[in-house]
Amino acid sequence: MIVNSLSLCYHNKLILAPMVRVGTLPMRLLALDYGADIVYCEELIDLKMLQCKRVVNEALSTVDFVAPDDRVVFRTCEREQSRVVFQMGTSDAERALAVAKLVENDVAGIDVNMGCPKEYSTKGGMGAALLSDPDKIEKILSTLVKGTRRPVTCKIRILPSLEDTLSLVKRIERTGIAAIAVHGRKREERPQHPVSCEAIKAIAETLSIPVIANGGSHDHIQKYLDIEDFRQATAASSVMVARAAMWNPSIFLKEGPRPLEEVMQKYIRYAVQYDNHYTNTKYCLCQMLREQLESPQGRLLHAAQSSREICEAFALGAFYEETTRELEARRAKLLARSPEAAEEPAEDTSGITKMAVKFDRRAYSSQITPKMCLLEWCRREKLAQPVYETVQRPVDRLFRSVVTVAEQKYQSTLWDKSKKLAEQAAAIVCLRSQGLPEGRLGEESPSLHKRKREASDQDPEDPTAQEPAVPGELCKKPFVALASGKESPLEGW
Repeated sequence: MIVNSLSLCYHNKLILAPMVRVGTLPMRLLALDYGADIVYCEELIDLKMLQCKRVVNEALSTVDFVAPDDRVVFRTCEREQSRVVFQMGTSDAERALAVAKLVENDVAGIDVNMGCPKEYSTKGGMGAALLSDPDKIEKILSTLVKGTRRPVTCKIRILPSLEDTLSLVKRIERTGIAAIAVHGRKREERPQHPVSCEAIKAIAETLSIPVIANGGSHDHIQKYLDIEDFRQATAASSVMVARAAMWNPSIFLKEGPRPLEEVMQKYIRYAVQYDNHYTNTKYCLCQMLREQLESPQGRLLHAAQSSREICEAFALGAFYEETTRELEARRAKLLARSPEAAEEPAEDTSGITKMAVKFDRRAYSSQITPKMCLLEWCRREKLAQPVYETVQRPVDRLFRSVVTVAEQKYQSTLWDKSKKLAEQAAAIVCLRSQGLPEGRLGEESPSLHKRKREASDQDPEDPTAQEPAVPGELCKKPFVALASGKESPLEGW
């Protein structure tokens, strides 16, 4: 049997489970603070990762894996490097190995998701869909074990029969993986179904590699001591905790859980320090609040439309201002150190109308943006729709956009932290130059009322609900080409 020599120890460990939208950097660091030994990132799809470039983010002291549209798909830091396991969704051995090679210098282990029953995972033959194809499982795991310098694991669910389950896990063990995580439910079962401690125990007694028990949050794990009880009930080497840790990551503390308010504030601090996208921060905090979402604080969180507003809801407004000032100072220092990288592209800027403006969501109606106002005005005047050209400055990864309307160009002189914000700023310059309403509170355009009502039916957690796609958007390539299209906060924020 081939065994990867660079093994992360999986014996007697408390492990944060991989959870979509939850297992981003702030949650992983928080779990480590509270006593987790190993933390898994959320499942990340191989095809998406293979589009990414590895970028050292000096301003944040992180390593980022950045997609062509400049979304950060995976962010990690030195603090967790020896304890973070990268979980991928894959159905192809060669793609899996390519992803492992991409991230292996920045993580402690590689895991393949073979247990997720959700359609987004199974529709491409990934997740629990792999359980019906043992040959493919063997090929993927064997290829990874032979080809990567990090220990390889997988996470499965139990099969309809114990005999088939034991046959599969013995075949998996022979690939040389370092450990196997077992969610003690079948593919079609959900959290309300009882977890099968007996099936996990039978697997643990059959295999010689560490078995990691998972699935106990609903029936077994409400406090720290319950984790050990679950481990003993399953005879497993280690325990992987999902929802119980999502609700309160301090469940890993021997001394008992910390007050939720304290835990949430600590999470927010990490989210701000590591520039976590506010939609992801908001989602994770909502999972922690649970039944308290209708409380005054819960309502403030629900209404928040930025990291600043989230901080203000939790009495961390001063922390946000101080941290963002420090971040801007670090970025400015990097710019000063590399002035040649900060130079703007050589282009003829004559005829461009410029103003020093930024888009502040709090000053605008919740459903109307400057881009929407500009598009509506162009339609009303029978003009071609606005065309946005966005560039990114490599040294600090900030953006600036030029919008062309009726053959005239408009641009903000200020750089923004996202492509969307830069485009909104350009739209503001155009609208103000023409003396047109831009959607600020108290000056909504009547022609947009119908659109506003339609938008109110969309999911408030979906960032695309706040800003409809505008056909015809362009991006020049003097710095970095940016692909247009919808962005999802679920992966990489």
